[in-house]
Amino acid sequence: MGRSWLDDPDWLAPARTVRVAMPDGGFVLRSPEPLLPYARCIGDWLERWAAATPDAPAFAEREPSGAWRRLSWAQARAAVGRIAQGLLEMALAPQAPIVVLSDNALDHLLLLLAGQHIGVPVCTVSSAYCRLTQDYTKIHGILNTLGPALVYASDAAVYGPALRAAGLQVPVVFSRGAADFPGAIEFAALARPETAAVMDAFEAITPDTHAKYLLTSGSTGHPKVVINTHRMLCANQQMIAQAWRFLEHEKPVLVDWLPWSHTFGGNHNLHIVMRNGGTLVIDEGRPAPGLIERTLANMAEVQPTIWFNVPRGFEMALPLLEADLGLARRAFERLRMVFYAGAALPQATWERLQALARRVRGEEVWLTTSWGSTETSPAITSAHWRLPRAGIIGVPLPGLELKFVADPSNLGGKLEMRVRGVSVFPGYRDAPQLTAQAFDADGWYCIGDAGLLADDARPDSGVVFDGRVAEDFKLTTGTWVSVGTLRVRAVSALAPHAQDVVVTGHDRAEVGLLVFPTPQAAALPAAELRAQVAAALRSLRAEGGGTSQAPARALLMAEPPSADAGEITDKGYLNQRAVLKRRDALVRALYAGGPEVIVPAGDPR
Repeated sequence: MGRSWLDDPDWLAPARTVRVAMPDGGFVLRSPEPLLPYARCIGDWLERWAAATPDAPAFAEREPSGAWRRLSWAQARAAVGRIAQGLLEMALAPQAPIVVLSDNALDHLLLLLAGQHIGVPVCTVSSAYCRLTQDYTKIHGILNTLGPALVYASDAAVYGPALRAAGLQVPVVFSRGAADFPGAIEFAALARPETAAVMDAFEAITPDTHAKYLLTSGSTGHPKVVINTHRMLCANQQMIAQAWRFLEHEKPVLVDWLPWSHTFGGNHNLHIVMRNGGTLVIDEGRPAPGLIERTLANMAEVQPTIWFNVPRGFEMALPLLEADLGLARRAFERLRMVFYAGAALPQATWERLQALARRVRGEEVWLTTSWGSTETSPAITSAHWRLPRAGIIGVPLPGLELKFVADPSNLGGKLEMRVRGVSVFPGYRDAPQLTAQAFDADGWYCIGDAGLLADDARPDSGVVFDGRVAEDFKLTTGTWVSVGTLRVRAVSALAPHAQDVVVTGHDRAEVGLLVFPTPQAAALPAAELRAQVAAALRSLRAEGGGTSQAPARALLMAEPPSADAGEITDKGYLNQRAVLKRRDALVRALYAGGPEVIVPAGDPR
């Protein structure tokens, strides 16, 4: 595959945006391209491909035996219709969602699509609330907030304990072990011969019908229920298709693990397959030791055309791919695009990915990203051109406007980004006060991120992500620290020794780092590793940027981040706030000094 397609406007939309100055010193970016018509509802995609390409592969998952369970588009539509009929016959409570507690799987997907096909919203909740803890307080609170009409989980042995104590008076469905849970229904028993009632309910769906709910914790830690309408989700896929025009020429093939409890996997990736009639292979792997190997084996076998992942996923995959070029060659052979989101990608990871692509393909791969949120369906911007480096998040998609607001008193001179358009959510479910707080007086959604133009003179060069507003803090010197920017620079400077870092320094005089070493780094002699970290700190200081961008000390973490404690999210990225809270004693030790604290030579302790 050559690179010339990147410059072909039939395959990728040209990078174009219009800048409009605001009286207060800010500005607005918007696409000059109008948003074209889009589907009425998610089910329109399923109906379309079941009729147009009935035998084409749609979805697949690996069974415990190692064999693949596969569904064509016609098979998927038939299964969805039977399950939808069963849901209608259950006469579920009105205005209440189906709640799914499990990881990605075909049964999960079919139930999700069946609910949406008849106008019943579905909420997939992170499985971590049940699988990774014995404290079910959070999941019980979530279930009480959602008020489900039906609850589904894959396995009664795994999810039954949390549900037994929930006190729900609604149908509970399991794919496995229903007989061991009093009153539970076997998933297979949901299916009924489809009648005209299914299509009657389907035709009654409007663009403003709630398609799904997604949970986001925000700054308070209490879940907010984000309404996703069919309009939002269908419009956002049309926006993406107008930027990624190659989707009209070839059907996407994905090997994807990203959880459907989050918008990246559940909206962006799943819906790219559905809108464009592609193939989704559900990956049982994860960016974790012992699981990343499964992802790479699946990629080598299926050979996807797009590789979606979070930075941690790429960082964990790279050592294995670099050590096995045959595996890398098979995984990379059909890739048209490598796409990261969910967190900023360190430049060092970018360069390693491209170096690997050159070794196994003879050319670089198109490495790109987008930016958005659960509340925006999710994509707001798209970098649909050849990027020179990591950090650029693109320009606004058709149908969206992006406002940059200057507020130096709160942001240290940063520009806060706000968004408005057809794919922005109408509000949080049953939470009018939270909804009002999410929008400014002019109706712009306040997303909480900061950004700037890569080139002030050329808005088409794209927006650079400038960190989360809420993560930034001031040193006692009064200097603002841009946590997101510094974290990415630090991980790159520490490569390949740091899996990730947490930035410290709130109410301190200087910036520090908690460093999570990679497996390769942990295998080094302690003195050598400490010397490498000290050298990286010196290199950051030599780059300039003042004390706010030059960590003065670091502490190596002996314990990896804990998913059980919330330090690692189920999307695989590090939760900075949770790490700082859980490891407060280590932060205090970092600033108290001592033999374990790494300070570059010549710096005062």
